[in-house]
Amino acid sequence: MTSKERQIIDQIPHLRRYARALLRDSDAADDLVQECLTRAMGRLDTWRPDTSMRHWLFTILHNIYVNLRRKQSRSPDVRSDSDGIDREPAPAEHDSGLSVRDLTVALGRLPEEQRSTILLVGLEGLSYAEAAAVTGVPVGTVMSRLARGREKLREMMQAEHSSPLRRVK
Repeated sequence: MTSKERQIIDQIPHLRRYARALLRDSDAADDLVQECLTRAMGRLDTWRPDTSMRHWLFTILHNIYVNLRRKQSRSPDVRSDSDGIDREPAPAEHDSGLSVRDLTVALGRLPEEQRSTILLVGLEGLSYAEAAAVTGVPVGTVMSRLARGREKLREMMQAEHSSPLRRVK
């Protein structure tokens, strides 16, 4: 196994986590990661050793995801409700589980650009510059999307927790 291949293998858990957070469907996320790895291995000679393998792989994955979303928006959705798409997580038994579920739902309600930026910076720990390179936008746009997305998440989470309880007799 070459050094390049080892670097790719080391990034698979990060790619899977990002893909699952983006798609909220583990099977679709695994397909996305597989496509990313296939492309990366096929174009390994285009990776420059003076750049980050992680950044390069995330850029490939993000571009595949954006192209997939564009393709889906141009074609009608013919899936049935029984396909398991947009499944919500099972109810948790603990408050922390409820918070995670609420956060997952709130993330899913964010616009695509804000969600992917929050996931790249917050979940994957990429710098603003790295996230900008992955998404192909200026650093200022990343900062703006991150601030707006975080604020929207805060609002949604506060709304979830401040909903008044009904009294049942």
